[in-house]
Amino acid sequence: MPAKLATRAPAKVNLSLRVLGRRADGYHELDSLVAFAGVGDELSLMPGEPGGLQLSGPFAAGLSSEPDNLVLKAERVLREEIAGLRSGRFHLVKRLPVASGIGGGSADAAAALRLLARLNGLPLSHPALLAAAGRIGADVPVCLEARARVMRGIGEQLGPALRLPRLFALLVNPGVAVETAPVFRALGLQSGQGHAGGVEAVKAGEPSPATSASLIAALAASGNDLEGPARAVAPVISEVLSILSALPDCRLARMSGSGATCFALFDDCRASAEAGKLLAHGQPDWWVKPTVLR
Repeated sequence: MPAKLATRAPAKVNLSLRVLGRRADGYHELDSLVAFAGVGDELSLMPGEPGGLQLSGPFAAGLSSEPDNLVLKAERVLREEIAGLRSGRFHLVKRLPVASGIGGGSADAAAALRLLARLNGLPLSHPALLAAAGRIGADVPVCLEARARVMRGIGEQLGPALRLPRLFALLVNPGVAVETAPVFRALGLQSGQGHAGGVEAVKAGEPSPATSASLIAALAASGNDLEGPARAVAPVISEVLSILSALPDCRLARMSGSGATCFALFDDCRASAEAGKLLAHGQPDWWVKPTVLR
């Protein structure tokens, strides 16, 4: 029997996020600098076993193993793209909060595609794999290779992989699930309406910031256009950002995606770890994870 295959599904962090407008079809056009964290879910695939999905981990209770789970959806969609696809049984260790703005479900779906690609001898650049990723969800294409880059459109336009300097971060979620749709409704754009969003953190054709300090400075000049609407949907986000901003040596505090996970950036791993200990002591019910963004 073939050996078990395994991969990580790292958290996706929107370092900056601009909303450029709402298209006539209702979708929102975005421009976002994305990086991936050292924390994430874990997914394995046992080839040849009866299909399905086993769930475990601290956030497994927030998911279903029914066919609408994005791991199983990824398998189903890829099977529609590739006849005779080899598969097996998945096991997902869910370590990331659900509906939290760090792409946990999308990362899981992308991880499933990577495992199926490995089992079936497909490169990640295979057209069927890219087509499947786009069909599953807007964040899945950027999670497929899990490399820092700029994503545009509704997620289908990916810039080249970027060699960003390491960012020492603290990821924090207050235990409140925030669905994306209400946040976009709170933004209030009508179909066909543009939006005067923030500036780009990394501009197309320009070199990436060479140091962590220069990258943080570029990020400070940008923003997340969904932060205000998300605060209206989940007011606790304002509390999280206020507490993060007041942590010792915090250089920048911002929300990721549509919330409610926020991140704080520090000069080094010691500062982020110490801040994590301090915050976890004061907010024991929050999800607090020091990590590195790459």
